[in-house]
Amino acid sequence: MNALLEPGMMVRHPDRPDWGLGQVQSNIGGRITVNFEHAGKVVIDGRQIELLPIFGM
Repeated sequence: MNALLEPGMMVRHPDRPDWGLGQVQSNIGGRITVNFEHAGKVVIDGRQIELLPIFGM
């Protein structure tokens, strides 16, 4: 599913709900940069963590 994430999409980190909603900034080669409400900009290794897309926002 991470391969389908595009800039502007909203996601949540499955293991860090305290980070709040995140907006995808980029998705290049499995490295996904996300700007989270309460954690700031974080680079996620998409091979290790499956982000949860949030639809309807």
